[in-house]
Amino acid sequence: HFYVSNEIDVTDALALRKQLNAGAGEDGVKISVNDLVIKACALALEKFPDVNSSFGDGQFIHHQHINIGIAVDIPNGLVVPVIRDANIKGVRSIAREAKALVEKARTGKLAPADFTGGTFSISNLGMMDVTNFVPIINPPEAAILAVSSARKVFVPINDQPVLRDIMPLTVSADHRVIYGAAVARFLQEVKRLLQNPYDLLG
Repeated sequence: HFYVSNEIDVTDALALRKQLNAGAGEDGVKISVNDLVIKACALALEKFPDVNSSFGDGQFIHHQHINIGIAVDIPNGLVVPVIRDANIKGVRSIAREAKALVEKARTGKLAPADFTGGTFSISNLGMMDVTNFVPIINPPEAAILAVSSARKVFVPINDQPVLRDIMPLTVSADHRVIYGAAVARFLQEVKRLLQNPYDLLG
């Protein structure tokens, strides 16, 4: 394992989420921060396919599909159901699928197909007031993203302190498969997308 961290200004992403959810209606699926992170990672993996790789049976595998595993806390442990081809799904479709998978995980109804075939994973402890953490890679994947809690922080903009929502992210990666610079560039692209959240809707 090695680790690369960055801090993301998610002020605009949170505003977009609020706007999308306001227009969803009572029966519409609500979009979470994690859904936006899933989409950002999926698009960044398109651009940096080395991060969407595995090492197994003595060989490197570059995956053709981008299947994002989402870590779900259940009473007797942890499961990682998979959203397949997340790069070609809309944010609301991702939200609907993620909600269904989490519900199945917590009621013990996941089928084997629901938690196999992942190529990259996300572990989000943002709802638990976590400042920072480093996750363990989910084999045979090469990387996993940790999402910590967003906090209100004064940042300098045009030499003036402005209150913004800042969210720490950390990638744990397998150095046999990918190098630090590749992971840093991937994380920079995730940051760019989350800080320009309308790019997630295209």
